[in-house]
This record gives sequence, structure tokens and C-alpha cells, in this order.
Amino acid sequence: MDENFKVTVDNSFEYNFKHSETKKLDILKLSESKFHVIHNNKSFNVELEKSNFFNKEYVINVNSNNYTVKISNQLDLLIKEMGFTIGTSKKSNDIKSPMPGLILNINVEIGQKVSEGETLLILEAMKMENTISSPKSGIIKSIYIKKGETVEKGELMIELE
Repeated sequence: MDENFKVTVDNSFEYNFKHSETKKLDILKLSESKFHVIHNNKSFNVELEKSNFFNKEYVINVNSNNYTVKISNQLDLLIKEMGFTIGTSKKSNDIKSPMPGLILNINVEIGQKVSEGETLLILEAMKMENTISSPKSGIIKSIYIKKGETVEKGELMIELE
């Protein structure tokens, strides 16, 4: 089955793609975060500036212009259509690493109150900075990582109360 994706750019423009259509794109990968794209006989230099893995939100630079891009898959669209929010991540008090990487910065301290969506730390993976945000409001109970350390996928980094 051909999966559908909805891409929202700068909260203003929406595009719908099928997975098979993405395979037909004329893209040359130059590095982990830089790409060259040809579309309708026009050349584009694209660089991934920031990524927020949990929120599926990315900042890309296209020919020196920055755009915030949000990607939703079929499950995200169905959950939204039904009026539900993704509740499983909001119930968790454990913030685990979504991928192996290097801790660039920790923005919180033990005992600090945090709001849902607030940046907890910055994780570098494959030369890209990933913002790790709080899945819910709470208080920082424990921090198991230090700036400059590496983490493995699934490793417990921060615990909320």
C-alpha cells in the first residue's frame, strides 16, 4: 500500500505526497545534511538546519531561505481526524534518546519546572542538532546525562515527576 504524507511548510502551505512519489525525486545527497535537488528543471541547494525528532518538525535552508517543515504520516492524520492526541508519549516520565548521539547542551536542572514542548536538551546525531522537548509539563526528577557525553538509542536521559 502506498503511504500518504502531509507536509506543512511555515504553517502556511500544505502538500500531500505518496511514498512512491518521493522515490521519483531527483535528489543528490552531498553530505549528511546537504542535498542538491532538481525540480521542474530548476536547481535547489537544500540543507537540514535543525530537526525535532519527536514533533516531526525540521528547519531546512533552500537556496539561502529558511523554512519550517512539519511532516505527518497516515497515522498522525487519522489521530488528528478522530480528535485524539498522541497520549502515550505524554504519559511517560522517561525521556529516552531516540537515536545514538552526542549531548551538546542540557537546558534544565533537577527540580526545575518544565512545560510541555519546552526544550530539555540538544542531541547531535549525524552532524545534525536535534531538539529534545518535554512530552508533558512536570518537574525534572533526575538527569542521567552530562554535556559532551554520548548516548545510545533508547538510553534514559531525563526523568520527570
